[in-house]
Amino acid sequence: MIILIVVVFAILGFVVSSKLKSKFKKYSETALQANLSGAEIAKLMLADHNIHDVQVVSVEGQLTDHYNPANKTVNLSPDVYYGRNAAATAVAAHECGHAVQHATSYAWLKMRSAMVPVQNISGKILNVVLIASLFGGIALGLNNELIGFIVVGSYSVMTLFTLVTLPVEFDASKRALAWVQTRNVVTRPEYDMAKDALHWAAMTYVVAALASLATLAYYIFVFFGNRD
Repeated sequence: MIILIVVVFAILGFVVSSKLKSKFKKYSETALQANLSGAEIAKLMLADHNIHDVQVVSVEGQLTDHYNPANKTVNLSPDVYYGRNAAATAVAAHECGHAVQHATSYAWLKMRSAMVPVQNISGKILNVVLIASLFGGIALGLNNELIGFIVVGSYSVMTLFTLVTLPVEFDASKRALAWVQTRNVVTRPEYDMAKDALHWAAMTYVVAALASLATLAYYIFVFFGNRD
């Protein structure tokens, strides 16, 4: 059963990821009428929100764009940093949306940030216990019931993290699209491209959350489903 869940969501994840890459490639081929690069878009959006302590930097890789609240940097891949198209605009504005969330103490972002260390620890515990369970838990002196509580508890934390991530990502895109529209940095067709690109980016998080929920349900059934 767990193999089926992994295969189904791996295929679904591949389809969504391929669609996302296809959309970004398509929307990267049309030059932005405003002729602004992703870096310029990011700096303009930050300035418009009176955020002056966040740096916009270029990082290696493709689709490696992210906002780092620890050092307050909007990190853009080269294609986005230098790109002058709807795709670059969408990504740059989205990452700045996270910076705006941080600056305004957006509740869901604060919760997600607080969960990061707990989620990391839960992942490590889960790996150790699952490996130990292959040997009957003897190595750690665990019985099946205790293994069940640890596995379900750890995976519950990880699943909650994927669910909390959803409003954070959707809100960042909402802020990004509202800003590019009101600031008139895109035409109507370019806005539609940016919106479509961000939609498919958000779907990757939706798939991850659904996969995590399905796996959690499986573990609950395996360890506790046969109880009277």
